[in-house]
Amino acid sequence: MTMSDASEITSILATDCGSTTTKAILIEKRGDEFRLVVRGEAPTTVEAPFEDVTRGALNAIREVEELAGRKFLDGEQIIRPRRSETEGTDIYISTSSAGGGLQMMVAGVVKTMTAESAARAALGAGAIVMDTLATNDGRLPHERVARIRALRPDMILLSGGVDGGTISHVVELAELIAAADPKPRFGTGYRLPVIFAGNKDAREPVKETLESKSALDIVENLRPVLERENLGPARDKIHDLFMEHVMAHAPGYKKLMRWTEVPIMPTPGAVGLLIDTMGRKEKIEAMGVDIGGATTDVFSRFKDVFNRTVSANLGMSYSISNVLSEAGLPNIVRWIPFKVHEIDLRNTIRNKMIRPTTIPHTLKELQIEQAIAREALRLAFEQHKSMAVGLKGIQQERTISDAFDQTATGATLVDMMSLSIIVGSGGALSHAPRRSQAALMLIDAFLPEGVTRLAVDSIFMMPQLGVLSTVHEKAATDVFDRDCLIKLGTCIAPVGTGKAGARAIRVSAALPDGRNEEREVGFGEMAAIPLGVGENAEVEINPERGFDMGAGRGKELRRTVEGGVVGIIIDARGRPFQLPEDDDERIRKLMEWETVLDVYPERSSS
Repeated sequence: MTMSDASEITSILATDCGSTTTKAILIEKRGDEFRLVVRGEAPTTVEAPFEDVTRGALNAIREVEELAGRKFLDGEQIIRPRRSETEGTDIYISTSSAGGGLQMMVAGVVKTMTAESAARAALGAGAIVMDTLATNDGRLPHERVARIRALRPDMILLSGGVDGGTISHVVELAELIAAADPKPRFGTGYRLPVIFAGNKDAREPVKETLESKSALDIVENLRPVLERENLGPARDKIHDLFMEHVMAHAPGYKKLMRWTEVPIMPTPGAVGLLIDTMGRKEKIEAMGVDIGGATTDVFSRFKDVFNRTVSANLGMSYSISNVLSEAGLPNIVRWIPFKVHEIDLRNTIRNKMIRPTTIPHTLKELQIEQAIAREALRLAFEQHKSMAVGLKGIQQERTISDAFDQTATGATLVDMMSLSIIVGSGGALSHAPRRSQAALMLIDAFLPEGVTRLAVDSIFMMPQLGVLSTVHEKAATDVFDRDCLIKLGTCIAPVGTGKAGARAIRVSAALPDGRNEEREVGFGEMAAIPLGVGENAEVEINPERGFDMGAGRGKELRRTVEGGVVGIIIDARGRPFQLPEDDDERIRKLMEWETVLDVYPERSSS
């Protein structure tokens, strides 16, 4: 679609075919801006008895028809182009994670260098990385072959060697893949896609090894030299092959692909695209998180570099037991503001795993679920920080001690002090009964520093808006700002520790109504200043000598901050953050912080 075409678009119909639910939205131009008009949803129909993803899409679109009082379907065809004010749409687009999304394996010569670059390319394209193979991963050849056969990935990305570098190790990996002869998940009548994005000198031997065993594609090296990553060609090819091989063999997708103007995009890839677009347009460092039933995705844009990670074993229903296993019981218990027996907690978690669609019925059940969500988010963020790094294997600084060290790990790009906004999405955050609960979960899990805006996706529109941003960026950003994002407020959090109760920070806010609100907050405490959605306030922040707001220890900071449903949140609990070890004191502090933010007003009546 050309930009001249895009300028004539006034009506957009978009669907997201999720693993359980298909969502449809209608976006229209109202005056000079685009707004969400209505939203419909229906169960996804990729499995028996329907086995046709378009059934669910049509049902969701029919709900949009009813709610909008408009006609979009002529039988089972979407009316395009628009016939009149009441019939048809200018454009139809879609994203999808039905059928389990895109599952990949990646391989590279060195685990912390080319293999990690390959993982970043796959994650950025919206894939779940099932495993990473490397010549130095400590496994024997037969173990690697068995692993490839057992996982049955949708696709394999093979990298390795800078241009002009090693050939033998790359060919060795290609031979392992050929020996495994993996069978794809969908369909038996086609060969598994393998992308080679490694040393250009190894192309011919790799071709000889894999061409007869797989559907081989060769793209530019994703690490042509140690100092540079070139992930674009590999990401683009992953997306093309996802559509051509994986989606084309999923039930009903060929029909859905014929309906759409632009290629169907994997849901997580589309969400990441939106976070990346927001960071680029506003020239800010941004981070987003999507916590689902099976996975938790984290997206970030720091120093103009976009990164995405999928924690495929951290989720709130299917993967909830993995959260317990990885976090450990004490880390979940620490967020629960009452005493709980270990057996009861384990049983609650197991019940959620075997009945994934259940929702909490009591306040205590809700508090347990939100404690688990904090740990899922925290662990996913830790994994993200370890992947969002500067390039490994290159000299950062030449000193006598490290002049010959070519395997030093890259430092993480994630800098919480420079972060401008955290956007939360997924049921635990978007559907929390009170927005203050979502705000506190984000603060507890990510521990923002300095001044950070907080927001949540109101009804999980980010996937459709992500793919829309490739066609009509203004429409996507208009709806994202005005209808998708619920602004929670701004968190002010000084870095440093002190004596419990001793003053850590003083915040003075000049409010829009002319009033001046001031809060002096002791170490280990939280405070709030009401500031509504769409309101801004000039704040003067004075940290004590041991605390830093980004300007230096004890240095004053002046900022214009944005309000939201919760307002201005002052978090003087310290960075690094530490909960009291004594059980009674820990529970007292949790309840004190929740009272300040009015998180569980029902507690008094429960």
